Amino acid sequence: MSFPALVEPADELTIDEVRRYSRHLIIPDVGMAGQKRLKNAKVLVIGAGGLGSPALLYLAAAGVGTIGIAEFDEVDESNLQRQVIHGQSDIGRSKAQSARDSIKEINPLVEVVLHEGRLDNDNVLSVFEGYDLILDGTDNFATRYMVNDAAYFLKIPYVWGSIYRFDGQASVFWPHAVDTDGNSVDAPCYRCLYPEPPPPGMVPSCAEGGVLGVLCAAIGSIQVNEGIKLLAGIGDPLVGRLMIYDALEMSYRKLKVRKDPNCALCGDNATVTSLIDYDAFCGAVSEEAADAAVGSTISVHDLAAMLKQRESGEADFVLVDVREPNEAEINHIPGAVLIPKGDFLNGSALEKLPADKQVVLHCKSGVRSAECLAIVKGAGYDNAVHVGGGVVAWVNQIDPSQPSY
Repeated sequence: MSFPALVEPADELTIDEVRRYSRHLIIPDVGMAGQKRLKNAKVLVIGAGGLGSPALLYLAAAGVGTIGIAEFDEVDESNLQRQVIHGQSDIGRSKAQSARDSIKEINPLVEVVLHEGRLDNDNVLSVFEGYDLILDGTDNFATRYMVNDAAYFLKIPYVWGSIYRFDGQASVFWPHAVDTDGNSVDAPCYRCLYPEPPPPGMVPSCAEGGVLGVLCAAIGSIQVNEGIKLLAGIGDPLVGRLMIYDALEMSYRKLKVRKDPNCALCGDNATVTSLIDYDAFCGAVSEEAADAAVGSTISVHDLAAMLKQRESGEADFVLVDVREPNEAEINHIPGAVLIPKGDFLNGSALEKLPADKQVVLHCKSGVRSAECLAIVKGAGYDNAVHVGGGVVAWVNQIDPSQPSY
């Protein structure tokens, strides 16, 4: 299905621009008019991380006139495996500023606008306003729902991408879309595809489960491809379709996504009519885990003292690492027994826990261990505790000789 171009053409291209974009200009579907539209376009990219890195580079190379970057984080060494817009010398720098400098090196003709604060309900609408297109490179559900809702309220198309390990997805959410004949196409929004977020702790983040670095380039470039099509009014964008990519099988699939008439945002009887509390809607941890952690969370300094007491025979407890085996190979807290979270979910872990010792749980950051704590307490281990901050806090505060991830 074809859609009218989002952007009117700029008045002209300079001689330098003609030289730079000549390979676009000789494509009949793009041509001079399409390139002028790109020059006049304003695209906001949410995040300068795995997906944002290739997206920003290719938007700049394509000649998108104004590129906004919404990013509050700093460059970490672990980012460099996939976030190719940053380099070794950028470690510790603002990601937004690092990305801006890389963009200017690729194409000094584009304007870069930085939005370095964290997006929230107070600023998201004002940040989005004035942009023709939103391209989302976030990796958490709360922000995705907020971006989707804000884009819907402002009637801005939303190009979405998601990555995890070897799998990627992409789509275009644009409930206000009309075709070239001016007819409404009943296109879905993100909530039509995912009406509710997954239960807290059920879907690991890339920081917990990992991601193949080059997968970011595959999905990020698809997002830019869709963005160019929408801006220039060419091709058949992924409106109402979900593209699924499996890097291991090297397979692409497309599924039709229909508008949900009962959608809370864009349905016939919408209940979401303004921005909501997205953290509460998605939840960092389940209600059960949050309740279990109250009064049963210890710090890494508490744990270090407990381990010394155990060495001297003053205390006896079992320390359980609920991460995956490959994570435990990276770093560890001495004396921990590895029992992955999945064993707690299927119940087999309970058979491995001693009945006569206190159970102390830890994971990478404290989220998974809180979920396991709820299970353990439900099984009768009333004095069980978990380690707030997990092994990340241990490495940062107790044993910096170990690598982090």
